[in-house]
Amino acid sequence: MLRSGADRLWTMTMMCTVVALACALSLFWVPHPAVASWPYVVLSGVLHIGYCLFLVRAYRTGDFVQTYPIARGSSPLLVTLGAAAFAGERLSVGATVGIFLVAGGIMALAFEGKRFRVASVPAALGTGCFIGAYSVADGIGVRLSESAVGYTVLMCLIWGVGMPLVYLLLRGVRSFRRPLADNVKATIAGLLSLLAYGLIVWAMQCAPLGPVSAMRETSVVFAALIGWLLLRQPLGARRALACTVITLGAGWLGYSAHLALSPLTPPSVSLPDGR
Repeated sequence: MLRSGADRLWTMTMMCTVVALACALSLFWVPHPAVASWPYVVLSGVLHIGYCLFLVRAYRTGDFVQTYPIARGSSPLLVTLGAAAFAGERLSVGATVGIFLVAGGIMALAFEGKRFRVASVPAALGTGCFIGAYSVADGIGVRLSESAVGYTVLMCLIWGVGMPLVYLLLRGVRSFRRPLADNVKATIAGLLSLLAYGLIVWAMQCAPLGPVSAMRETSVVFAALIGWLLLRQPLGARRALACTVITLGAGWLGYSAHLALSPLTPPSVSLPDGR
């Protein structure tokens, strides 16, 4: 939806405005996150604003089919490195291989079709860096929050309020008014983005950040299949091969997680007499 907008900065800002309104209403109904998570709430909110600005710039400077795979494919690798450095996570060899397969398959999509434009790479990589940074911040923050829903609502409120303020500084109030159809489309996109990322934050509370990030980006496979089956878009050999590699990586991640959980080791119990 963002890509199809005539004014992508406005579309992104309107999406954030919808997110802010939904989160402001939700504050009365969800538990508040623990104080220990508040620094990460603020940090992630600011990083999300940077992500929005870089994503808009990436779409402006390059083709969607090139910028999107670079931004999304680089983020699982960056999240894995960030989680190791700041959250102390150590992944198995199998999980690491799965992440590399997913990331490599996604980035391979950038080299499909049209001539590769080097000029679009910095903005796309910058977008990936912001995705990696806010993912690590949210992964640490939500584990301190004691409430994934409360953390998500408060963080997205900061992000949703901050982006319109940036827009107003750049363009002023008058440019914010648009036709009803554009507002409806941006509203739907904003609500979907809030729901989708809320699920990701919840998952990061329960699982290592790198694999969660990699599984999140497998959405490109579903997008390709929807385009092929419903929109009659061609699914070329390169795209099909890349999607196969991504699927294999996701499957390997799932298998690695199964191995990590099985067999279950019964907990040790100390009896009062020391036995």
